Amino acid sequence: MSDNLVEVLYMQRSRLLTIFLIVFIDLLGFGLILPLLPFYAETYGATPLIVGLLTASYAAAQLIGAPLLGRLSDRYGRRPVLLVSIFGTAVGFVLLGLADPLGRALAGSAGPAAQNTMIVGLLFLSRVVDGLTGGNLTVAQAYITDVTDPANRARGLGLIGAAFGLGFIIGPAAGGLLSAWGYGVPAFAAAGLAALNLLAVTVWLPESLTPEARARRAQLARPALSAQALWQALNRPRVGPLLHVRFFFGLAFAVFQSLFALYAQYRLGLDAQATGFVLAYVGVLTAVVQGGLVGVITRRFQDQQIILAGVALMAGALLAWALTPNLVVLLVVMIPLALAGGSLNTVLSSALTKAVYTEEVGGTLGLAASVESLTRVLAPTLGGWLLGQFGPAAPGLFSAAVMAWVVAFVWRRIVVNPDPPLPARPAPAGYSAAAAD
Repeated sequence: MSDNLVEVLYMQRSRLLTIFLIVFIDLLGFGLILPLLPFYAETYGATPLIVGLLTASYAAAQLIGAPLLGRLSDRYGRRPVLLVSIFGTAVGFVLLGLADPLGRALAGSAGPAAQNTMIVGLLFLSRVVDGLTGGNLTVAQAYITDVTDPANRARGLGLIGAAFGLGFIIGPAAGGLLSAWGYGVPAFAAAGLAALNLLAVTVWLPESLTPEARARRAQLARPALSAQALWQALNRPRVGPLLHVRFFFGLAFAVFQSLFALYAQYRLGLDAQATGFVLAYVGVLTAVVQGGLVGVITRRFQDQQIILAGVALMAGALLAWALTPNLVVLLVVMIPLALAGGSLNTVLSSALTKAVYTEEVGGTLGLAASVESLTRVLAPTLGGWLLGQFGPAAPGLFSAAVMAWVVAFVWRRIVVNPDPPLPARPAPAGYSAAAAD
């Protein structure tokens, strides 16, 4: 092995490790406050409907922000957009922590009801600000795409899933402990973690796109977000089917995620502490799958084989979740569910990066994140209605039925009749092959 190759491999591993730490810190901060938001809002008189809207507001804002930030990273580079995104996250957390004193100050001498309304409004503003600038994961995925080859891409992207799992193991527990001093304290702690992330990106993370690559992408990149861009993406070879799978898999999985606590309470009688332990267990499984098993799986099988197996396994796991009779069976069911979810999240992102031109990677991953955000807006309402109308098994049965349709779709559109590969795009005038990325 030549010295140059050793240096390249070392640099690649160093960048991947840096991205892993940045995403881990980001998700750790997110995990600190996410489970506490409903209790935070209820303190100021928010109804269950308002709490649901507050939870959905982040995903709704990210629906707009993620593809814009992804496309901007294609044009101006990953590092500056990542810095802007993390800064927005920090601002959102500071607003969250200051909601009480700032809301009371803004309401002035108005009564308690007006003060509570102002405070809840600031909670919404904090989540919208964080959502609009919340392209951290999208840009991190695009960065990994830049520094890995197609053969190792899924393994690299799996690091984000591992960081996600670890962040959600530690974050909620730490947030619960910090909330003993008030709900603003975890928010300020999360803001501190975001500030630490800003420092890490500034000091340790080099830009992954050369000036020549950014200039080429600026010339070729398409608009980030419009009805026309979405329609074109859905109808492009390979991209459309992958986004279809992303949406319906995301919807089924988001129903599971958003309804799990209520399901655990109504079906199994678990309290908040027991539910937290189960979610920590799921976080461990996710970290193991995406941090290690995905790399092994992607070396042995093709993307379309993994996607087909993943959606089939997810359909069976969600059906088993719906019919789970006790906690022991639930813990067993979480294993195939985590394996399927972790594999699909990673391989779908990896396959999307291979289905578009290099100058479109950030925008396409942002569009996929936007599609996923839409499912997180829809799922809580849909799942809650199903549970209320038909009982705790209904969300799982619905999700399993959706995934059964996805199995048929993947078999027909991705395995048996795949779209043709992406044709080579000629370099724009004025650019040599050496300048192309």
